[in-house]
Amino acid sequence: MIVGVPREIKSDEYRVGMLPVGAHLLTEDGHKVLVETGAGLGSGFEDDAYTAAGAEIVSSADEIFSRAEMIVKVKEPQPVEIGRLRSGQIIFTYFHFAASRELTEGCLNSGATTVAYETLHDTEGRLPLLTPMSEVAGKMSIQEGAKYLERPMMGRGILLGGVAGVAPANVLILGGGVVGSAAARMAAGLGANVTLMDINLDRLRYLDEVMPANVTTIYCDRYAVLDALKRADLLIGAVLIPGRRAPSLVRREDLTRMKPGAVIVDVAVDQGGCIETTHPTTHSEPTFIVDNVVHYCVANMPGAVGRTSSQALCNATLPFARELARLDVDGFAQTSPGRAAAVNMRNGAILNRDVATVFPDLPAA
Repeated sequence: MIVGVPREIKSDEYRVGMLPVGAHLLTEDGHKVLVETGAGLGSGFEDDAYTAAGAEIVSSADEIFSRAEMIVKVKEPQPVEIGRLRSGQIIFTYFHFAASRELTEGCLNSGATTVAYETLHDTEGRLPLLTPMSEVAGKMSIQEGAKYLERPMMGRGILLGGVAGVAPANVLILGGGVVGSAAARMAAGLGANVTLMDINLDRLRYLDEVMPANVTTIYCDRYAVLDALKRADLLIGAVLIPGRRAPSLVRREDLTRMKPGAVIVDVAVDQGGCIETTHPTTHSEPTFIVDNVVHYCVANMPGAVGRTSSQALCNATLPFARELARLDVDGFAQTSPGRAAAVNMRNGAILNRDVATVFPDLPAA
């Protein structure tokens, strides 16, 4: 199979879909790997490293998309890339279709086969290709939240961990999954008072056992959220329903309960956001203010730490990319239900049930 790795063109995206070691292993497997020139530079990987690994460096994205039978990326195809897709071509990347009808319709109309990182699951229901970026995003949410709590950034002027004689910040985290637990550990390590909410009691019991003493677990319901908003200096949105749009747990009118200069970091923005006032932002213009509350809603947070993120992502995706190249889509999907769930659409129809639920009027198989 001919595998193509284009340079990412989403705003301020510095990750790359494949490391040189991936090109080496795929060529050893008998496949041909095409890498667009400069694709790895944002993550610190030169073209020479890919050439040494057996890949062919090509000069343009047009050539990558026209020659490759399988495209391996990081972020969802951008509008210009959707125009390059062709029927039967495999695209292996993050899609997050629930957040964008335009993207969903564009990929459907192309006839391409979309295999999504975020809906591939293992036998225990875990999401192995979403987990590494969720860990990065969870830790970054606290790092960015702490920065935007600073007064020059229009925040409350609060140091997250406080100092002797001065109380630390109150951090509220909605969602106790990978993002939420990573955020809680990071915030707790900096000395903040952390409230971690979820609706899964078994998960809350586990988190209560393993989290530091300055993390309090609370069952997430409407009344508990409203009560906690009054005290929150930093709110982290970390809710995930795989394949579906995130529920809005905080409504527009709820922002009036928050303190002026409080900060919201909605990590769920990729799936539409769990704060009603969320809309995607970029690293170059990361924030906006609604009702005196600072919103940080960058849709590709891990892209800012491209080297760490690319290494973590490719460690997880490479075995599946090799498997997909070896077995093709049919064989890959037949291997397990979790792999079949990753095939979101094919031949102009949606295959993934959760994605189909979001867009009931679009063609589904």
